[in-house]
Amino acid sequence: MKYLIFSILLLALLMGCKTEPKTKKKPLSPHQTAMALVGDAHIHIDYSSPGVRGRTIFGELIPYGELWRAGANDATWLETNKDLLINQDTLRKGKYGVFIIPDRDIWIWVFNKNWNQHGTDDYKEADDVMRFDLPVNSLEKVQEHLEYQVKKLADDSGLVTAAWEKTKVEFLFKIVE
Repeated sequence: MKYLIFSILLLALLMGCKTEPKTKKKPLSPHQTAMALVGDAHIHIDYSSPGVRGRTIFGELIPYGELWRAGANDATWLETNKDLLINQDTLRKGKYGVFIIPDRDIWIWVFNKNWNQHGTDDYKEADDVMRFDLPVNSLEKVQEHLEYQVKKLADDSGLVTAAWEKTKVEFLFKIVE
């Protein structure tokens, strides 16, 4: 009888002591993707999306005139299965690291052969395949998290945008047949 009472008490105690599962904390820079089909071209951007969180981003957290990985954590990358015409230059189909050199009025957008790297740790300018300038557009409202978009404009053309804090840049591309 003692064992039965002890067993019931022990079972009741164990049931009352069950632990709540730990809630998974939302990452500060969640993984995101942006993609679109433009004609038969698939354009895919993969990045980590940092938040503003009350900080001044461009010119402070990300200094003007310095290479930035265009996101957080690992370098941002873009992949295309078709050649793209951007600013009269051809970006060959493939996968590329995306880097940006921000400034107040102009950002330099960089496509680099080395897409698989953490931050800018293994960046080499010699591996750049394309660089071009983009005018900076101001946003009226703060864009809390970095956001890339790929938009189809026609069967053979599209638009890539990057927006964060109060800044937005964009460029047109055309599918090369």
